[in-house]
Amino acid sequence: MVKKTRPVNILLIEDNPGDVRLTQEAFKEGRLSVNLEVVMDGVEAIDFLRKQGAHTDVITPDLILLDLNLPKKDGREVLEEIKTDDYLKRIPVVVLTTSNAEQDILKTYTLHANCYINKPVDFEKFFDVIQKIEDFWLTTTILPTMVR
Repeated sequence: MVKKTRPVNILLIEDNPGDVRLTQEAFKEGRLSVNLEVVMDGVEAIDFLRKQGAHTDVITPDLILLDLNLPKKDGREVLEEIKTDDYLKRIPVVVLTTSNAEQDILKTYTLHANCYINKPVDFEKFFDVIQKIEDFWLTTTILPTMVR
């Protein structure tokens, strides 16, 4: 395991305020220092990642948590834009959604999602999922350093 020397930067792309709050609380309870940025629609997500508009001074995330059902531009479209961009495609994308639809699972993996997690509706199970994301993606794996 590699010890993290700086906070991990995570971009949460989620339009449900309740899920945003749960995710924020779950990472606060975690063992690592996490900077969690939140955008609530697909258009803003792409602006954030490309450092456009109000997001010119943001830090490129080390990890993206992506909901599929978003306003303005849905998560599948956002994922496709990320994974076809030569710079952004290196950022791991964890699809975190309530959808159990087989076509969503197949589509997101076809678009090169790094994993697909069904978002639990139960509070304790949701915290457990976020803890497992932290354990695997932020502790076990080595994430690429994103410099531009």
